[in-house]
Amino acid sequence: MLELRTLEADDWPLWRELRLAALAEAPYAFGSTLAQWQGSGDREERWRARLSIPGAHDLIALLDGRPVGMASGVPGEGAGTVELISLWVDPSARGKGVGDHLIQSVERWAAERGAATLRLSVKPDNRRATALYERHGFTDTGEPGDLLPGGVGRERVMAKRLTTAV
Repeated sequence: MLELRTLEADDWPLWRELRLAALAEAPYAFGSTLAQWQGSGDREERWRARLSIPGAHDLIALLDGRPVGMASGVPGEGAGTVELISLWVDPSARGKGVGDHLIQSVERWAAERGAATLRLSVKPDNRRATALYERHGFTDTGEPGDLLPGGVGRERVMAKRLTTAV
C-alpha cells in the first residue's frame, strides 16, 4: 500500500534518512552533495530548517510502511509559481507509481494555494526523471537553469500550467 505523509520540522530524522539515501544513490540528480549534508553539515537545526521553509509542502512516500520517496513544493519567485524540488524514489520502489503520486500531490497542493505554474529543474542527462515529468505534462521552458558542477552546461528548466482549485 502506498501512503503519502506531509512532514513537519519534528519529522527531520525521517527526512534526513531519505535525503542522505537520495544523495548517496543519485548524486547526479541533485544540486547538493552527500558531503555537504554529512559531517559538520549533518546538524539537527539544519534538517529542521529545511523542513521549515515558509510556505513549503514536504512529503514522503511510504510503500507498505517503508519510506521510499520524497518531494517538496516550495514557493517560487513569482506569486503564481511553485517549485517542485527534492523528488527522489528509492530504486526498489521505482516503476510502482511512487513518483507519480508525489508529483500529483505537489500539483494539487500548488493548485489549492492558487499557483498557476509548477516549475522544476532537472539535470539534462537524467532521462528517467525527464520522462516522468513529461508524462505529467511538464515541458521545457527554454530558460537557462543553474550551472552544472564544473560550470559546463546548465540544468533543464521545465514547467506545467496548473488549473487552480476553486
